[in-house]
Amino acid sequence: MTTDSPTPTADQLAAAAAAIADDELVVYPTETVYGLGADASSAAAVERVFACKGRSRDKPLSLGVPDVETARRYTRLTALDERFIEAFLPGPVTVVVEVDPALPDELTAGRDRVGLRIPDHEVALAFYRAAKPLPVTATSANVSGSGSVRRVADLASDIRDACAVVLDGGETLGSESTVVDPGRGVVHRRGAHADAVTAWLAEHTDATT
Repeated sequence: MTTDSPTPTADQLAAAAAAIADDELVVYPTETVYGLGADASSAAAVERVFACKGRSRDKPLSLGVPDVETARRYTRLTALDERFIEAFLPGPVTVVVEVDPALPDELTAGRDRVGLRIPDHEVALAFYRAAKPLPVTATSANVSGSGSVRRVADLASDIRDACAVVLDGGETLGSESTVVDPGRGVVHRRGAHADAVTAWLAEHTDATT
């Protein structure tokens, strides 16, 4: 985020956290693109994300948290996961880890693993901290099949109208996060820091793809 980017006020962050607690939707910036947030521990809120985006229910959503402490509450991190997280998070990397069964199946499409995000963006982290201990969905704030959004002005009207709060953090970088499963040594999607992630996996795990 550049120095002249808008910064949400404490009241706006509090309103966003209250919206999450009420199963409502929030748009927020990250270091990659704008995200669509809801209470990731609420099946009803997760369903609202799918409906808002027009996203297929067989495509899981990722989980956003402000720190490793909160990540441990909603996932089952291995020692390898924690070493990877220490190396790359906060940052534009989505780490696939074992999900805690307390989270709804709607979030993970019934799978036993979930994508974990700790963004390197002060507004996103402030929002997550305000919403804590609730986890927040980390998915792009766009209608499925359309391009990701880098500016609030470019939000689709359907997305904007469905959200209780829109946090404006200025224009984002627009790069995709790298999606990686350290426990399985798999890079699912190459994005930011992909070469460094691949090198780390080669050093710490048996195989990468």
